[in-house]
Amino acid sequence: MAGKIQVVLGSARKQSDTEKLLELLLSEVEYTLLDLLDYKLTPYDYKGNYPTDDAFAEVTAALLQHDVIIWATSVYWYAMSGLLKTCFDRFTSLVTINKAQGWQLAGKLTFLVAVGADATLPEGFLIPFKNTAAYLNMSFQASFYAATGQITQPQILLAKAEPFIANIVRAKG
Repeated sequence: MAGKIQVVLGSARKQSDTEKLLELLLSEVEYTLLDLLDYKLTPYDYKGNYPTDDAFAEVTAALLQHDVIIWATSVYWYAMSGLLKTCFDRFTSLVTINKAQGWQLAGKLTFLVAVGADATLPEGFLIPFKNTAAYLNMSFQASFYAATGQITQPQILLAKAEPFIANIVRAKG
């Protein structure tokens, strides 16, 4: 699905500030939302033993159908959410056990949307996103961060996010 955008939401609750920010930023952009709360992802297992109801294969299949992936997370204890971290940990399976499938992520463009309590993203927050993209031969494009108090100021946020949104629209083609 060339040009299609997959948003992977890693918030710990429905209708989170992160989801509200996504809706605001992407109101004019067509995308598919994959809310990790709707999928059972078990932690990475070195032996590849996962329960039959584990949904990582379904999450992977969704990612492979899109050229643009937007990771969306609230900031929890200065890092991505546990849900999103579990998803990232499971990428290990895609480079050890399911290599053919894992390397199909190459060439995909990635973005990050994050919301947290602090005025700016914590130092080092972007490293897992940039380095994971580089390792999987994906291309990390840009990030957008908003403090929770800014969510109620849509005009200000949209003005601040204009270059970020333009990057997504260009990536979509």
